[in-house]
Amino acid sequence: MDSVDNLAVPASILHKGINKTIFATSNDELRPAMTGVFCQVDFNQVTFVSTDAHKLVQYTFTGIESDVSTAFIIPKKSSHLLKNAMPSGSSIVNISSNKANAFFSFDKINIISRLLDTRYPDYNAVIPTDNPFVCTVVREDLLNSLKRIVIYSNKTTNQVILNIKEGNVAVSAQDLDFSNEASEKLPCQYNGEPLTIGFNAKFLIEMLAVLEQEEVKMELSTPSRAGILRPLDQEAGEDIMMLLMPIMLSN
Repeated sequence: MDSVDNLAVPASILHKGINKTIFATSNDELRPAMTGVFCQVDFNQVTFVSTDAHKLVQYTFTGIESDVSTAFIIPKKSSHLLKNAMPSGSSIVNISSNKANAFFSFDKINIISRLLDTRYPDYNAVIPTDNPFVCTVVREDLLNSLKRIVIYSNKTTNQVILNIKEGNVAVSAQDLDFSNEASEKLPCQYNGEPLTIGFNAKFLIEMLAVLEQEEVKMELSTPSRAGILRPLDQEAGEDIMMLLMPIMLSN
């Protein structure tokens, strides 16, 4: 008989954890671990992670009361069901899990999910520890700019180029096949050497869309190393970190 871990998590935290990470799960059935949301409970801290090898999202909340240390992977479909069924307000979700299944109960609702029986990749190994250049920008301005510029990008790569220097970031894209190009400048605060880096605009748009804060900061180092995206001001007890691999510039 498998041992069962029991814990209670505020519904708002579970909803937020799934909502902030589920978009970054993979559809690649050859890597089943990445097709779900990884949930790690470490006594008073719960961490949700998802990745598809191009982008990675980690949401951590400290402040739950638990005497268990456990980890499991919730399939994407179950995560969607759970997120949509979750009550708003101050309800508590009771979670029981063993190796094969997780049981979620709240407000007279019981959801049973099979868990993905596989090891989650060591995602900490890909998170850069030293990204010294920090660019702070108004989230909505960057999001709207990317939505306008991506129309002119190559439809295969969705590549946009960020040309960042003190005072402004130039967002540009071009599609040589159709002779399309566009660029615009946004004000930013930046400390670091001028940097030109390419990203998949669709991925960056998804990330900015699930963040809610007014300003975001991008932590960067070189055009070939992953960029980190975070809200400038995090809520107490919360930490959200988004990682995006760059697209190598052709020139």
